[in-house]
Amino acid sequence: MTRRGQSRLRAIIIDDDREIRQSLLQLLEAAGWQAMDLPRADMLASERAPFAPDVIISDVRMPGLSGLDLLDSLQETDAPPVVLISAHGDIPMAVDAMQRGAYSFLEKPFDPRRLLTILQHAAEQFRLRQDTRRLKSRLSALAGLDRILIGQSQSTRDLREEIVDLSDTDANILVLGETGTGKELVARALHDLSARAAAPFIPVNCAAIPLSQAETILFGAVGGPKGLVQSADGGTLFLDEIGAWPLETQAKMLRAIEDREVTPVGSETAVRVDLRIVSATNEDLETAVGEGRLRGDLLFRLNAIVLTLAPLRARREDIPLLFQHFLGLSAQTHEIAAPDQTADDMAALLAHDWPGNVREMRHVAERRILAARRGRGSVAEAIARDDAAAEIPDTLREAVAAFERQLIGKAISAHQGRMDAVAEALGIGRRTLNEKIVKLGLQKEDFL
Repeated sequence: MTRRGQSRLRAIIIDDDREIRQSLLQLLEAAGWQAMDLPRADMLASERAPFAPDVIISDVRMPGLSGLDLLDSLQETDAPPVVLISAHGDIPMAVDAMQRGAYSFLEKPFDPRRLLTILQHAAEQFRLRQDTRRLKSRLSALAGLDRILIGQSQSTRDLREEIVDLSDTDANILVLGETGTGKELVARALHDLSARAAAPFIPVNCAAIPLSQAETILFGAVGGPKGLVQSADGGTLFLDEIGAWPLETQAKMLRAIEDREVTPVGSETAVRVDLRIVSATNEDLETAVGEGRLRGDLLFRLNAIVLTLAPLRARREDIPLLFQHFLGLSAQTHEIAAPDQTADDMAALLAHDWPGNVREMRHVAERRILAARRGRGSVAEAIARDDAAAEIPDTLREAVAAFERQLIGKAISAHQGRMDAVAEALGIGRRTLNEKIVKLGLQKEDFL
């Protein structure tokens, strides 16, 4: 998708005289404009949004909707300016047109150079208004970004600025960071601040897509629902943990990225898609390419721009503010007052290395609130992984997950991180192991 500020100026010509329309088309196209023509003003309603004109040139007297009636119908604040032309013009008509909102009024025959000058000024002023409106919207959204990406460390402030700066680009973005650093949060912020915000944001957990169904899930099938790629048309496709994809799926996704089209299963007709791709991972993708687990050409397509998220231990000044935020959210959920933080609580927060980053902090805050409901507890107890009260799972699902974490961790340690050997020792496939590691939020380095 071409950014609006970089595209040719656009005009729609409305006149019931075919020769006038053709001469105006030739004049504008020779001057570098992109133009289309319509024989009736009532046709504008269906053509305006897809073409997105910067200015409208309209005759005054036409069958059906007149040029003056057209002015009355374009009263919304984001309507493009209208330049009226007429072979039957007089001063009262010109005054009436200007009072009703016309940008300018010209009598036929008109000087082509004067018309081009008027159209240029009208279009540039319209784009300037659009840019100003968009800037105000972005600044307003930036204020909200402070509430999403919480913190006052330099790395957090830099990240917020980068997100705003990159929101307008259609270049693919790769977000790197440890588990729990908020990669999807950043991807959503990039989408919400972009011109694509009104279109879908489609997150894809690459590790969770079964290989046998990958093509159908991603690209759709004849007679079935649209695939995830087509569902993101006009918006953003977020690919989480791209290194978990098998090579066969990577090859098909690469073609979709390069050609900007997908072919549903069972169809011979490709479907065009307009989307931006934001991908994320917590592993070293260069190593994955070197080991043959990730296609280098796919990585080249995805990492046009790279954002690296700092782990929580590298921005400790954000820890108190973040913890207070999550504590308040959890207290609201459980309908109790958040407990006051003591000096010991603050010391425990700052002494912890937060291997699970922001995600771990959210869980610690919830454990602290649950303990406060029973009239006891401290931050240190909520953090401690060996604390009996904190570690007893509340559900069977949590108990199974805790057992799997322990078992996989021991296997990784025993086999020095050789993941094929780990999978074989556990009696599961490598893909299943990758899926569990992603789902459980495990880091191989933590067990080596």
